[in-house]
Amino acid sequence: MAALSVFRALRTHFAAFATALGLLAAPALSVAQDFPNRPLTLTMPYAPGGPGDAITRVFATSLQKFLGQQVVVDNPAGASGTIGTAKVARSKPDGYTLLMIHVSHATNGAMFKSLPYNPVDDFEPVARGTSGPMVIVARQGFPATTVPEFIQFVRANADKISLAHAGVGSASHLCALMMMSALKVKLNEVPYKGTAPALADLMGGQVDVLCDQTSGTVPQVRSGRIRAIAAAGKNRLPQLPDVPAIAEAGVDGLDINISFGLYAPKGTPKPVIDKLVDAMKKSVTDPDTQARLEQMGVAAVPVDQATPEALRAHLRREIDTLVPLLIRAGVQPN
Repeated sequence: MAALSVFRALRTHFAAFATALGLLAAPALSVAQDFPNRPLTLTMPYAPGGPGDAITRVFATSLQKFLGQQVVVDNPAGASGTIGTAKVARSKPDGYTLLMIHVSHATNGAMFKSLPYNPVDDFEPVARGTSGPMVIVARQGFPATTVPEFIQFVRANADKISLAHAGVGSASHLCALMMMSALKVKLNEVPYKGTAPALADLMGGQVDVLCDQTSGTVPQVRSGRIRAIAAAGKNRLPQLPDVPAIAEAGVDGLDINISFGLYAPKGTPKPVIDKLVDAMKKSVTDPDTQARLEQMGVAAVPVDQATPEALRAHLRREIDTLVPLLIRAGVQPN
């Protein structure tokens, strides 16, 4: 009888525990079922007009399509993307304020003495969106046209060549540092406040060389406004199949890929994250989205890379490889 009484008591406690768990889970399930029921804000922490802004607007359109709510792009630019990123970190973790960002999320820890957020701990990774190699481009009229000519010319004239980039810590700055290290030269760096003005001056002939994302450079190469010298990596670009990879000339140590990823504030409920992941998976496999990205010279990631795990791992790799690059280059935190 005593054993039966204990069993009945345990069963009563388990039933109460299960009920309590159900009550705790109910709000999360309700949030997931209800999300989204109003417009979302997709934050791109750089100025309008650059490649990151263009990519963000492609995904805003696709997310709007698959989530069934308006997605508004916000550009709180400044301080290498940290102003907009901090704004998202401080936002309510409900899935309605999101961040689309690239490599600067990894490198800004080396750029600033004190960030108002932690890139790893203050965000929930949602999914990778794009995979974009870099390409070395030059102004029209630049004396070297082939990769061997380019290597020989920059080594012989390093003090006379201007190398533009989109600002310290930017993707193009990282590529510039890698390129100079791989070629064992020191060119005259010309930092800009973003890719758009750097490209404008390259097209105008005010600067000589730029190494940047395909999303900004490929359209200008195709239009004939600038000249592609080499893909910055081991493989040729599908968008520019006639342009050799710099590795074909025996150059090692120059291989960088820029990926844009979607983040939510830390504490965003998992059911909401799951819905955002589902929308991103549909986006990267959507023919319209793929076509719009392809026009910019960017590829959507394979669907198995559109996950929180893949984005988290990619961020960790960037922190481990690119932050030491900035330190070796003598970049001092602000």
